[in-house]
Amino acid sequence: MGVDVKDEDRKAIAANLALVSQQIALLEQQYHRIAGSVRLLAVSKTKPVEALEAAYHVGQRAFGENYVQEAVDKYHALSHLTDIEWHFIGPIQSNKSRLIAQTMAWVHSVDREKIARRLSEQRPDNLPPLNVCIQVNISGEESKAGVSLSELDDMVALVNHLPNIQLRGLMAIPAPQVDHDAQCRVYEPLQQAFIELSKSDRMIDTLSIGMSADLPAAIASGSTMVRVGTAIFGARDYSAKA
Repeated sequence: MGVDVKDEDRKAIAANLALVSQQIALLEQQYHRIAGSVRLLAVSKTKPVEALEAAYHVGQRAFGENYVQEAVDKYHALSHLTDIEWHFIGPIQSNKSRLIAQTMAWVHSVDREKIARRLSEQRPDNLPPLNVCIQVNISGEESKAGVSLSELDDMVALVNHLPNIQLRGLMAIPAPQVDHDAQCRVYEPLQQAFIELSKSDRMIDTLSIGMSADLPAAIASGSTMVRVGTAIFGARDYSAKA
C-alpha cells in the first residue's frame, strides 16, 4: 500500500474536503437543518492509505469502504490512527462477515437475517456493539440489495434482539432520478419510516442517504450522513507511475 501521494495531491484532498464540508453546511442552512447535523463519510474505496492519511490530517475521521479485503488491509495499515471510524458500506458475502465484524465500527448494508446474525455472533467480546444500518431498497430494483419498506419492521425487530449489534438507522441507494424533485419523492417514504423508528428508539439517529449526485435532495430529505468519494479524493489513479 506504499503508494506515493504527492504533496500537490495532499493539498487537493484538503481543499476538496473543505469545499464539500462547506457545501454540506450551506445545504443544512438552505433546508433548515441544524448546523452540523449532517456527517460526512469519506468514501475511500480504491484509494491508497496515503490519501486517507491526507484527509485524516485535515480533520476527516469517518471513512467508508466497499470491499472487505481492502477495508481490512486499510484498517491494519492505519491502526496507529486510533480515532479513525471505519464504515463498511458495500454488499456483504456471508463468508466475509467475520472480517467485517472484527474490524469495522459501522456497517451500513445489513440487508438480510443471515448477515445480521453472523455479524452479531462474530463480533469480538472486547469490542463495543457493531453499529448497523438496515439497507432499504426504496426503488424496488431487483438488482439492488435491501429489504422492502414492508419488510422493515420485521428486520428492525430481529436486529434489536441480537446482542452484539446496535441498530442506528437506515441506509438506501436509490435508482438515479431525473431531477431534484424526483429524488425527494423517492426519499420521502424512507424519511417517514426513519422518523417513526427514531421516535421509538433514541439510539436510532442515522439516515445514511446521499452521494454526490443527489446531495441536496438527500439533505432536504433528512439525511444525517452523506457518502462522498470522488469529490474528495478525485478520480486520479494514484497507482499509476509518473
